[in-house]
Amino acid sequence: MRREISTELKELRLHGMAQAWDELTTHEGKPNDVGIQTSRWLIEHLLQAEHEQRAFASVRHQMKAAKFPLHRDLAGFDFEGTRVDKKLVNQLSTLDFTDRAQNVVLTGGPGTGKTHLATAIGVAGITAKGKRVRFYSTVDLVNELEKESARTRPGASRWH
Repeated sequence: MRREISTELKELRLHGMAQAWDELTTHEGKPNDVGIQTSRWLIEHLLQAEHEQRAFASVRHQMKAAKFPLHRDLAGFDFEGTRVDKKLVNQLSTLDFTDRAQNVVLTGGPGTGKTHLATAIGVAGITAKGKRVRFYSTVDLVNELEKESARTRPGASRWH
């Protein structure tokens, strides 16, 4: 597959390089020029490396910003030992509910896997869909809402 080098350079906000590439390929080299083809190969590989590095850095940043208590994934959850609906959890891990602006709240007693599942669903959202995720325990969420409410006039809170 032939990459559009100039377009990719601009997407990466490397406008000077894109302009120089356009000038180099339109004025100095013919499409079959060995120097241009060698340069194209090198730049394509560098662009691929840059895209991969940026994707990795983005995932790393989003994982840190999510403030998960521990890293968990669905592969490490024992569905056999619980009454958790595996099909529903797998559906939630696609994060399609976020496209409909819906939320998910996990309820249950201590030790039932709520934190594990919430973290695993969030990790899937970051790694598979590039979503921004934020983990809150119920206590932390209530405390945050109380702080927000205290900063605004009573009844004017955006959290109704």
